[in-house]
Amino acid sequence: MNQDYGLRRWLLPIAALTSVSLGAFLAFYTLDVHADGNRTHFFAFDETAISESLSSLAAMVAAVFGIVVTVVSIIVQLSADRYTGVARMFLRDRINLTVMGYYLVVCVCGVWASFSLHADFIPSTLIVALIVATTIGLVLMAPYFGYVFWFLEPMNIIARIRNGAISNAERGVVGGDNSDGLQAATLTAMEELTDITSNSISGKDKIIASGAVDALKDFCLAYLNVKPRKNVPKTWVQVGPALRRNPDFVAMDPESLDDLQTRGTWVEWKVMRQYLGIYNEALHSMRDINYLIAIDTRYIGEAASRRKDTELLRLTYRFMNSYLRATLNARDVRTAYNVMNQYRLLVEGLLRDGNGELALEGVRHMTYYGHVSFDMKLVFVTETVAYDVSALCQQAAEHGCPEESQMLDQFLDLDRPLRSEKQESALIGVRKAQVKLAAYYLSKGQEEKAKQFADDMALEPPASLAQVRASLETVTSKDFWEIIDRGRNFEYMPPEQRSQLPKFFTWLEKS
Repeated sequence: MNQDYGLRRWLLPIAALTSVSLGAFLAFYTLDVHADGNRTHFFAFDETAISESLSSLAAMVAAVFGIVVTVVSIIVQLSADRYTGVARMFLRDRINLTVMGYYLVVCVCGVWASFSLHADFIPSTLIVALIVATTIGLVLMAPYFGYVFWFLEPMNIIARIRNGAISNAERGVVGGDNSDGLQAATLTAMEELTDITSNSISGKDKIIASGAVDALKDFCLAYLNVKPRKNVPKTWVQVGPALRRNPDFVAMDPESLDDLQTRGTWVEWKVMRQYLGIYNEALHSMRDINYLIAIDTRYIGEAASRRKDTELLRLTYRFMNSYLRATLNARDVRTAYNVMNQYRLLVEGLLRDGNGELALEGVRHMTYYGHVSFDMKLVFVTETVAYDVSALCQQAAEHGCPEESQMLDQFLDLDRPLRSEKQESALIGVRKAQVKLAAYYLSKGQEEKAKQFADDMALEPPASLAQVRASLETVTSKDFWEIIDRGRNFEYMPPEQRSQLPKFFTWLEKS
């Protein structure tokens, strides 16, 4: 029995239906026997009557089998039209094969039994066995239909595809003889999950789309858990014939394809390549999926960080950057705001794991997209980058990261294009983030770092500085007055940090 479905779901309905049916039969049969005074027992079959009954029994089993096949075929076909590979999956399932085989065996036995009667011989044991088998076949219909509906539930289909992909990948990294076949099966599973997501996005079914996106992440994380950090079988990391026929790999530059083989990251690359395709498709129709893809990509990056897998981390950055580029090109500020939040959380994870060099690389990417968004007149995105980089500099200080000073330089460089073009509205937002970080340094007794911000703002107009100070001093609640995904007001500072504002602005007044 399918371990996910559970034996209880089969036994309880079968036992209940059988008990009710036989109980009703025995009750009425006993009444008739006593009323008639007939002492002949049930199994004393009459050769004349049993001949027609046995033929009817065989026909009944065949009719029940026909009903089961018809109903199941219709349900499977409806699911197959929406989800790729359902028919193949259904025909490989042991329970489905067992039930269909059971009905076929009973049908064949019924046919042969109907011709086994003779004038001087009645096969009583065979007849009783056939009656029992037919009874089981009749009461089996209800729980089996329940199983079929459960089997074809979208989330169960997704889980089955994911588990199959994990199983094939595990066999691949062990070094099986059929690496090309395992690669093809793993690739097919990933693309089936992508197809489910795309169909769900078209049908505005967010729950199923989210489930398929998460399944890709779950597969990738499970794969990383079984993938050896070194000495991965050469037959598995090589891009075999089945992969080379795939459009995503056909379109790749030969040098990039060689890099995938050298780094042994074709599985991770393919998962995130599927994410990028889904991301672009959902950008204008289901933005929550974009946010979920960013979250799941962060999870993959964090797993790579824990494994100290530099190549996979850089690959994660490339795809996160691609998400941001697509979002900025679509001028979707809300999605950029959410994706940048996941970018910041990813870099924070690197800082916690001691991957300061790669964290600095992430800060550089974020600063770059802050400049790009400014050039595209998406000022709020630039401000978002400023607050996020400010938070990362603070995290670097708390973790004692050696790359903190370089991150600080990146942060100070963020506002230079804004000053050159005299974009006061954008500059004020960046200045608030810088003042927040300066106040943090002051609260920790690190005046030299705070003075870098004071020197950078020395030529700032007094009116702008007054506006920055007023905005920061008046925010006393960490919660924004609207529901936001980040959950915290950009301009909020803890009391001990806010109390350093007068000292910082005193420096500016003297300059």
